[in-house]
Amino acid sequence: MAHVHLTLEEDVLKELMLGKREEAVTKLLEQVFNSVLQAQATEQLNAEPYERSDERTTYRNGSRTRMLATRVGSLILHVPKFRDGTFSTELFSSYQRSEQALLLSLMEMVIQGVSTRKISEITETLCGTSFSKSTVSALCEQLDPLVDAFRNRPLSQHYPFLVVDAIYMKAREQHRIVSKGFLIATSVNDAGFREVLGFTVADGESEAAWNEFFLSLKERGLREVDLVTSDDHGGLTKAIRKHFCGASWQHCQTHFSKNMLDRTPKKLQPDLKVALTDLENAPDLNEATARKNQLIERYQEEAPKAMALLDERFDEITAVYGLPEPYRKRLRTSNSIERLNEELRRRERVIRIFPNETSMIRLMGSVLMEIHEKWVTGKKYFTMERYEADKEEARKAVQLDRDELNHTDQLTA
Repeated sequence: MAHVHLTLEEDVLKELMLGKREEAVTKLLEQVFNSVLQAQATEQLNAEPYERSDERTTYRNGSRTRMLATRVGSLILHVPKFRDGTFSTELFSSYQRSEQALLLSLMEMVIQGVSTRKISEITETLCGTSFSKSTVSALCEQLDPLVDAFRNRPLSQHYPFLVVDAIYMKAREQHRIVSKGFLIATSVNDAGFREVLGFTVADGESEAAWNEFFLSLKERGLREVDLVTSDDHGGLTKAIRKHFCGASWQHCQTHFSKNMLDRTPKKLQPDLKVALTDLENAPDLNEATARKNQLIERYQEEAPKAMALLDERFDEITAVYGLPEPYRKRLRTSNSIERLNEELRRRERVIRIFPNETSMIRLMGSVLMEIHEKWVTGKKYFTMERYEADKEEARKAVQLDRDELNHTDQLTA
């Protein structure tokens, strides 16, 4: 065992007792660590400095300077060097583990929405040294392989429901600040757990952008989608029809209601909103159709534009009736993904402008990874055990309803 000989300088002792204790503790710890390193060197050499000994294994060859950040400040340590390069120490091992934990904490702070400037202030308080904004950003690049693996993972399960949306964020590109679309897709797997299926950055919500995104999902294994829920953005709906033939498209009822109320005279909006909610809560398609007809008859003269929109888009906002009743409420709107977007916005407000597209994918992808992990390890979103059987029954019931409505229309024509 190495024996440590420590001689305190008089100035350090005075500061410990009477002066600036924080600086004195830093100097004291620095002396302790350097003394430990010298004692370990003596033990490994089997000889004190300048000692002649037959048991000596090799010779000292100066030292190298190393900075070590601790809670009491940064220490300047002189690590011994041997001629044959065999000196080793475990002195730094615990601090290396702490340093790794600190780096992970820094990345976690970024993901949770703490600004890089604030992180610099926190590390200076905790460790006696600060990390620059560029250093924190460089550390976060370690997230890239994890995010890439997550967004390109195989989609080996069956995902019958797809909810898609996009939000816009600002990023620097060729010395300009531009708006970027962040496209997101979520779903529910065979076991009933929600998943973040994928995300990408595009110049906007054009049909080409959504085509490329949906193609990437299908290449990873997405298949046999029964229902896609989204808003009615033109490029998005065209891409949905192209890539998910055979799937129903559910026009988000929340977005539709807003569009319809925008076309309604202000004095009628409160009453019409209540009536529209009543329509959306109808127990089956027949009842929803009856409530739609009553609504149109009542407001046709006072709100003709709104009633024309309702009549035109009725099949789109009631596509969810093709699913068994337990699945309708959560899939008739894209509200679930809107709440996810709020989490992304909370982080984005801290950054304000991303330095580039890669940093946007890194941070937003890390947030989505964390949300995804909570989803797949939390409570089930749906009970899927009877989904296929219930789906077939619901499909037949809707077909009967539609046949009955068509027959009624023919009789009244």
